[in-house]
Amino acid sequence: GILSTTSSCLRPPLPLPSHSVMHTMRVLATAAALLLAPASSLQLSRRSALQCMPAAGAGLASAAAGAQRAAAATPAPRDKSRTDGYKVQRSDREWAYVLSGAQYNVLRQGGTERPNSSILVNEKRKGTFSCAGCGTPLYSSETKFNSGTGWPSFGLGLPGVEIEEVNPLVASFAGAELRCGTCGGHLGDRFLDGKLFLDTAAFESGTRHCIDGAALTFMPEGGGKDDMVFGDTPLKPAGAPPSEPDWLKPPPIKARAAS
Repeated sequence: GILSTTSSCLRPPLPLPSHSVMHTMRVLATAAALLLAPASSLQLSRRSALQCMPAAGAGLASAAAGAQRAAAATPAPRDKSRTDGYKVQRSDREWAYVLSGAQYNVLRQGGTERPNSSILVNEKRKGTFSCAGCGTPLYSSETKFNSGTGWPSFGLGLPGVEIEEVNPLVASFAGAELRCGTCGGHLGDRFLDGKLFLDTAAFESGTRHCIDGAALTFMPEGGGKDDMVFGDTPLKPAGAPPSEPDWLKPPPIKARAAS
């Protein structure tokens, strides 16, 4: 009994689904909802539906052809080195030393943090979001919006953001990887569903940048070094009790001076 209990505790946790997997699940769920909804609720006439079908078919055919060409000429996604060709380069050992565990998992290993785990999800102040690995400015607060996904989301990136080149069909479902253009660190994924988010920067650009908070730091407008917020700081759950004030904490134990 002890052996079985111990072995189960040592089992590694299941890997988190990536942004692209979560996005695909949302697309499929939306499609299923549309198929199951009554025709009257869709407010779409038969004539308008027939008018849309040729254009949709042509778009799918074009995207499929693009996917075939890309599969033959483009290297597999995520295969590009995160070191070669970038201005800031470190060995894996050095990155592991200068980054926290969460930062290293995302930036250098392409991991995905849990949704609603970063303090930057609810950050609403004016300022700039930069790479936690090299400090390159990546996003302005002007393009940040609440996507409801649990990850910091932006409608557009600054010039420091590198976007993976993929064909539109792949980009629609699997997304395109986003990296820091200076150090090659993984940031998240870009999706082409921006038009779903009305009155946001994503609606204007047509794209949604889904970013892991641990990959970023945030500097409020006009703030100093002590005001920097690190995205790997956990997000305090809603309704969580406030932290204990200093005057209620027991005094620290001081070592006695040697006699």
